[in-house]
Amino acid sequence: MAIVQQSDSFVTVALWTGAVALGLTLLLAIQIVLMRVSLRRRERREAQVLARWRPLLNQIVVGERPSLPALAPRERLPFLRLWVHLQGSLRGDATEALNAMARGLGVDALARAMLARGAREERLLAALVLGHLRDREAWPQLLPLAELSDSALSLTALWALVRVDPVAAADYLTPLFIEREDWALSHVAGILKEAAAPTAAVIGRLLPTLPQERLPRALRIAEALRVPLPGAVLAGALNSEQVPVVIAGLRGVMTPETIAEVRALLAHEDWQVRVQAARALGRIGAREDVPRLVALLADPQWWVRYRAAQALRELPALSRADLEAVRAGLTDRYAADMLQQVLAEEENA
Repeated sequence: MAIVQQSDSFVTVALWTGAVALGLTLLLAIQIVLMRVSLRRRERREAQVLARWRPLLNQIVVGERPSLPALAPRERLPFLRLWVHLQGSLRGDATEALNAMARGLGVDALARAMLARGAREERLLAALVLGHLRDREAWPQLLPLAELSDSALSLTALWALVRVDPVAAADYLTPLFIEREDWALSHVAGILKEAAAPTAAVIGRLLPTLPQERLPRALRIAEALRVPLPGAVLAGALNSEQVPVVIAGLRGVMTPETIAEVRALLAHEDWQVRVQAARALGRIGAREDVPRLVALLADPQWWVRYRAAQALRELPALSRADLEAVRAGLTDRYAADMLQQVLAEEENA
């Protein structure tokens, strides 16, 4: 009798468990249906907003001055996304016309409010809007965002700061970019592109004060921006005892001010330094550097020989006939083969 009662209890528990599982499944299905309905409704609403505002924005872009309606609250986000998309794909007078239109609609104040109180997606959008608007009033709000651990939000805020005031942004951002090695160098260079000259001045001022471990990144930023550093500052890097610093310095050599240091580094004991020295000499060297580069064609390291051959080809003072004459005069078979290879690459390019 006891066994029968225990069996009934198990059946009851199983039935209730199944009923609860079925109920949860139904709730989940209902939630999915509601989410899809909400998504469809939002997509239809955004399509209506775009259908209303896209023709007006296109008229603004081509220089017309249409009568503009007020921007309704439910239209704000899709309108701002469309406006930012157009700003990213246009240049010149069209972007200024879009800025004037946005200010007329009160978009600058709206974006500042979103930046202060919006959700993450809205703050990202607001930072983009304010950057395109070059909104000076947003500067105090953008500064704290630039130091957040959220890379997407902080880098967008940094981009906006550069757009608002390139000179002031270079002073503030350059030490930050040197310190934050988790930020990709290509992204940093893209942000600082509009502030290349003031950034170069800040890097030149900071380099003598930076610890050795920070120097390579600072020099790589200058290289990425393709801005020349003061000769005395660059010479300090080229005379460093730290190989990473010397390599970073050589990559940033763009003018002949430091050619004596570059020539001396052709004999450096580290082959990677010799590689970069050969490349630098290809950029700034003269005809008198031919014997130095020819000597490197016999270097034990393949990459040194390859870069030396490329440097010979890049020297502006040498013609194709001069290079053929150099190759014909080489007695080292490996050196001759390397120069021949580089000349063949040039023919096939």
